[in-house]
Amino acid sequence: MTATDRLREPGLLTRQFASYPHAHRDRRNLTIHVTTQPLFVSSLAAALAGPWIVGWVAVPFGVFGMVLAMALQGRGHRLEARPPDPFRGPLDVVARIFAEQLVTFPRYVLTGGFARAWRESAKKGPT
Repeated sequence: MTATDRLREPGLLTRQFASYPHAHRDRRNLTIHVTTQPLFVSSLAAALAGPWIVGWVAVPFGVFGMVLAMALQGRGHRLEARPPDPFRGPLDVVARIFAEQLVTFPRYVLTGGFARAWRESAKKGPT
């Protein structure tokens, strides 16, 4: 199966959301995610809309913000007892990052998963 075929598999968002609570239990990682996800989204907006609003200078700042957010989240994932599933290739990296930042993490927050993980992490301390 090629990387393109894997991306066409139904249920990327379903699979990602189902495994999300297992890879997001450490309070430090949760803190990193809740602060860097808005950075990623606003940086994406700057990179996409910036040229029409403030000029092309916004693009490198937007790209830098997205890379910074991903680097920090990657460091946060190292704090977890269970790391996220490995990437299957470059297209999987892109699909999973954008799905997580734009859909899965907001869904995790809005459905109460983040609050549950936060409360549970306070009981256990760092993993």
